[in-house]
Amino acid sequence: MKSIFCFKPIYLLLTIILFAIEVFIAKYAHDKIIRPYGGDYLVVILIYCFVRSFFNTSILHTATGVLLFSFLVEALQYFDIVDIIGAGHSKLAGIIIGTSFAWTDIVVYILGIFTVIVLEYVVGSKARV
Repeated sequence: MKSIFCFKPIYLLLTIILFAIEVFIAKYAHDKIIRPYGGDYLVVILIYCFVRSFFNTSILHTATGVLLFSFLVEALQYFDIVDIIGAGHSKLAGIIIGTSFAWTDIVVYILGIFTVIVLEYVVGSKARV
């Protein structure tokens, strides 16, 4: 039986790089494209890489799980979960969970996961040859 746990250093490295880019975007990008869309696009890729760093799950199962998780977080934003749980004063809670629902975020999450799937199959198939 195949273990669900494994360690893939390349995915952890990608997670660290993507996290650094996300921090850079949060700190220095104050525009109308990179900050609102680039961060959301990369965050689903970051979460995907983090999960794949430690779990031996399929590409499609992981991608689907990350996408559903991102939809859940966006839905929680719609219902103002940060205020409901009493963390409205916390800047960190606002950054991690987010504070505003947007349909464009859903589209950007889908594009990010689509990118992951394409890259996994294109790059992965070349790596196996």
